[in-house]
Amino acid sequence: MPELPEVETVRRGLLPAMEGKVIMRADINRPDLRWPLPSRMKERLEGARVRQLRRRSKYILADLDSGESLLVHLGMSGRMLVSGVAVGDFHLDHPAAQKHDHVVLHMEGGGRVTFNDARRFGAMDLVRTDREAAHWLLQGIGPEPFGNNFDEDYLVNAVKNRASPIKTVLLDQKVVAGLGNIYVSEVLFRAGIDPRRQAKRISAARLARLVPIVRDVLSEAISAGGSSLRDHRQADGELGYFQHVFRVYDRESTPCATCATPIKRIVQSGRSSFFCPTCQK
Repeated sequence: MPELPEVETVRRGLLPAMEGKVIMRADINRPDLRWPLPSRMKERLEGARVRQLRRRSKYILADLDSGESLLVHLGMSGRMLVSGVAVGDFHLDHPAAQKHDHVVLHMEGGGRVTFNDARRFGAMDLVRTDREAAHWLLQGIGPEPFGNNFDEDYLVNAVKNRASPIKTVLLDQKVVAGLGNIYVSEVLFRAGIDPRRQAKRISAARLARLVPIVRDVLSEAISAGGSSLRDHRQADGELGYFQHVFRVYDRESTPCATCATPIKRIVQSGRSSFFCPTCQK
């Protein structure tokens, strides 16, 4: 599932086509994705201007001048593809319609935004902007990693009494928004922390050092366009490239770049964890 860097990369790619533009026409080609689409979605979108395009955790939010926000979750295979606009030195022509183009937004100025999702694990909803924090998908989500509320004191206090493994704690969206399996594995490697260690048995100083490391890893991944392991594409259809600099994730049995010890893979809470048993204690 796309994590924060992939979602942020898509959000940035959507900006030229969506932000400040009116949705001239909305083609809703099926009644549901992972869950039913909102009632009267077509009528509620058409004629609305996108005031701002934001990200909250792993969700994209398009704030409309109607007082509602279009909430988008990409799921496992969802893609939001832009066409009909200039991106850098290139003009992205409209592609032929595809089988899994479930929602197509025709934007003011000729741009088009297509939500394509072969497996339909993604989701879309419309929520009142001033009540979004109460939406069941957003309720209780923790602070953003780049926000002022995510600092050393916050993280230490949030996890210091947790008996769960630190990997599991950092994946908890109530602790910090947007982190997923890939980037937590990379963060813990850089911090030299074994993913199996109980959070409460890690010193406050080591926990505090996680904050800048989290930001560094996410920033580097965003700059690389995210990680393309299966279905992720940027809004212009390009791949992300951060997977080429993974230190541990998906590198089982390959030598650690620091000490040459083979990278180990274990399963925690049903998810693969990758780490160096020598470098991470």
